[in-house]
Amino acid sequence: MTFEETCLLTTSRFKVVERTASSKEAKPVRRQFIQHPGAVTIIPMVDDDHVCLIENDRLAVGKTLIELPAGTLETSEDPEVTAHRELREETGYQAQSMKLLHGFFLSPGILDEWMHLYLATGLTAGLPAREPGETIENMVVPWDQAMRLVHEQKIHDAKTIVGLLYYDSLRSLDKQGAL
Repeated sequence: MTFEETCLLTTSRFKVVERTASSKEAKPVRRQFIQHPGAVTIIPMVDDDHVCLIENDRLAVGKTLIELPAGTLETSEDPEVTAHRELREETGYQAQSMKLLHGFFLSPGILDEWMHLYLATGLTAGLPAREPGETIENMVVPWDQAMRLVHEQKIHDAKTIVGLLYYDSLRSLDKQGAL
């Protein structure tokens, strides 16, 4: 398959492009999508049984969402470096250990963003360095309460649902001795 690409819009965080793909077997297909540099999301375990979520005002949806801390990769930045930076900026915590757990596309029909999921442990509290305009509050909760928030549909952010449920499955496998 070959394709041509046209940039429709460039912003400080992403581009909107139109890609036309053609093959010998089919008519050309034209799609518009967002090109994104990638991002990280972090599961900050304050201790074995408490996780730090954040309440984050999201302008795009006009709501305050319960989320895991996250952020966009800077140009040529290693995702683990981004994870440490974003954790510190959004929550104030610094992690002794940052472990990559998984990676996933958020919405591959319209967006090429690859999300790196990290587990942060050995946390030390500090002051956050939030960006201007960010309205974020830390929300340290017991792990069981985080799971209830997911199952009671009080968390609507996809990366947070994926991250929490994935890590919960790892915790269950570990308790069973399957890991």
